[in-house]
Amino acid sequence: MTRPRHPYLDRPGARRPGPIAFAHRGGAADGLENTAAAFRRAAALGYRHFETDVHATRDGRLVAFHDPTLDRVTDARGRIADLPWAEVRRAEVAGREPLPLFEELLEEFPGARWNVDIKAAPALAPLVELIGRTESWDRVCVGSFSEARVARAARLAGPRLATSYGVRGVLGLRLRSYGIPAPVRPGAVCAQVPEAQNGVPVVDERFVRTAHARGLQVHVWTVNEANRMEALLDLGVDGIMTDQLETLRAVLTARDAWN
Repeated sequence: MTRPRHPYLDRPGARRPGPIAFAHRGGAADGLENTAAAFRRAAALGYRHFETDVHATRDGRLVAFHDPTLDRVTDARGRIADLPWAEVRRAEVAGREPLPLFEELLEEFPGARWNVDIKAAPALAPLVELIGRTESWDRVCVGSFSEARVARAARLAGPRLATSYGVRGVLGLRLRSYGIPAPVRPGAVCAQVPEAQNGVPVVDERFVRTAHARGLQVHVWTVNEANRMEALLDLGVDGIMTDQLETLRAVLTARDAWN
């Protein structure tokens, strides 16, 4: 395991250093993704690192939700950015669980650490403001597919904010793993990546070694099969994000790495 370079990556109460188990959207396999009910279930299973996404409503409220629209997983319709919170709050995931504000999740789970994907630019400033107002600097890592978006968050917040790389940053790190001197943003604390992108492998021994040499942890998403989890852990990755919470817990327990 690479030594954490930010308190977000610490493991308070852990018996020994080991990989971080992330509950992806709280554990999306049961269909209640990004709801307080999903995160409560993850917490009951022993998860302490949660992954979620944020969008801003028309009136600037920060909703923990993956899609830009309500259509796929709720009983409502419409773009979150076009709707006021008073309307969005009436939507229910799977017809039974309300959408939470990210601030509500921070409050309900004070011992949890949150990996937050900024899904759209209007959510950026409200998220940085919320982290600062709640003094959650040690509890939140900000990521996005957009490297420019994450870089802007880092500029607004300064070194107190933990960030991961966007696509461009990951590409730079991947090129460096082949000895190509590509630029990478300083200040990130981890690379959060898929196993492969468009059929091209991202995570291999070379990539992990290069990231670790820069003091970066490697977290891989979204891994739901036990054999893939085992292979990645054998490569030395520092964290796995999964929808299948029981599967990852069983794999880590068998390796005496469940903390």
